Amino acid sequence: MKWYSKFMDVYGKSPEDISPALFEQISGNMAKLQSDAPLVTVAVIAHNEEKRLAACLWSLSEQKCDFPIEIVGVDNNSSDRTAEVYAKCGISSLPETRQSPGWARTKGLENARGKYTVTIDSDTIYPPLYVQTLTGQLMKKGVVAVGSFWSYYPDKDHSRFSLALYESVRDIYLWLLHFKRPELAVRGMVFGHDTELARKVGIRTDIIRGEDGSLALGLKQFGKIKFVHSRKARPVTGYGTMGKDGSIFSRFIQVARMRLKGIFMIFTKKDRYEDNPDNLIERK
Repeated sequence: MKWYSKFMDVYGKSPEDISPALFEQISGNMAKLQSDAPLVTVAVIAHNEEKRLAACLWSLSEQKCDFPIEIVGVDNNSSDRTAEVYAKCGISSLPETRQSPGWARTKGLENARGKYTVTIDSDTIYPPLYVQTLTGQLMKKGVVAVGSFWSYYPDKDHSRFSLALYESVRDIYLWLLHFKRPELAVRGMVFGHDTELARKVGIRTDIIRGEDGSLALGLKQFGKIKFVHSRKARPVTGYGTMGKDGSIFSRFIQVARMRLKGIFMIFTKKDRYEDNPDNLIERK
């Protein structure tokens, strides 16, 4: 059984289909985790995620961390019961009516009390040592931000084998990319950073996607952006725009070709993103 299997039992379920006992369990765990003097703020953003947020928060409620943490939620202009799910899980959500990941992450950053902030996407499930692992890297001298890698859960359209092929190619590409252009390898759902430096740089709100890479680009001037290739810091998420045609094999071939070409270009000439931060677009 995979570590995330139990969380998948409620992934995609409406609030009324989740037992009150489980909500009480999550809320109790959250209360034990929350600190009035956190070293780390775990900032969750959600827009219309009533069916996936509970699984995310359940996984966060079982974090094993030696450092004091706080978990804050942002309800980004949801029209469903996202705020209700936050409340049932013991999290007071911060409303943000200006809709975009940039505005949502800005709200979390503004209210963060920790020296470090770990950003969380509500459609993602996190392993128990995730926050501990990222924080350990952030505490190292000269490190201003940290990223990690992620996996997808298998389903009827995506086999474990095909996912393993796809993720292997993607991981190699991102790992090579981060040596020269780490801001291009950053994804907001697997990102942690120094809170005050992030406030100094600011999070872009004038773009629909890419606020994570833009922030990383600004942070790079202050120190190193480190990447963790460890199962302890590898969450599981949904598919986003990947494999819209339902065939991950065709997507695998497409991505393999693109990544090989991209690796060559990154290490042989100036990258096109350097002078155009608007191209820092998030892709799962």
